[in-house]
Amino acid sequence: MRQLSDRSIGRWMAGLVLVAASLFTFGFQAKPLVIAQEAAKGSKPPIEEFEKYLSNSVLSGSFTMDGQPLNKLEEERYEIKSAKKLQGDDNLWEIKTRIKYGNKDLTVPVVVNLEWVGRTPMIVLDSVTIPGMGTFSARVVFHDRKYAGTWKHDNVGGHLFGRVEPAAESPKP
Repeated sequence: MRQLSDRSIGRWMAGLVLVAASLFTFGFQAKPLVIAQEAAKGSKPPIEEFEKYLSNSVLSGSFTMDGQPLNKLEEERYEIKSAKKLQGDDNLWEIKTRIKYGNKDLTVPVVVNLEWVGRTPMIVLDSVTIPGMGTFSARVVFHDRKYAGTWKHDNVGGHLFGRVEPAAESPKP
């Protein structure tokens, strides 16, 4: 039978202390995080707050295109005129948006699914055709005045991200 040296025993004890400290730290401190996440799951989505947040706002950012270098970002800008949860369905929203895309400049009402992950809203668009523009799919998450997600327009797709800012007020006549 092999005898352990003092050095081996010391390393083994140090490892045991490290494991015990890790379990203590993460085992006990993770519980408040889990409790907070569970509380967020059970809370009602802030629907009115999100309607106000997104209405009269501008999504200003960049997007990538699949197959293109990531350092070649394209700029994007969406002017959100209004965002309103539709009556009768928990997930359907109408978002009136001014979309500038290529040589097109349209303001259209787009009906989207809006899913809540706790208190975080995510727009889910599945093969929605916008007349004169094409068919779109997207997943866009909003958090802390920022947005990020994935998009697809017909056969082209990529990532998108940017800031959500209040729209500049029009001058009063």
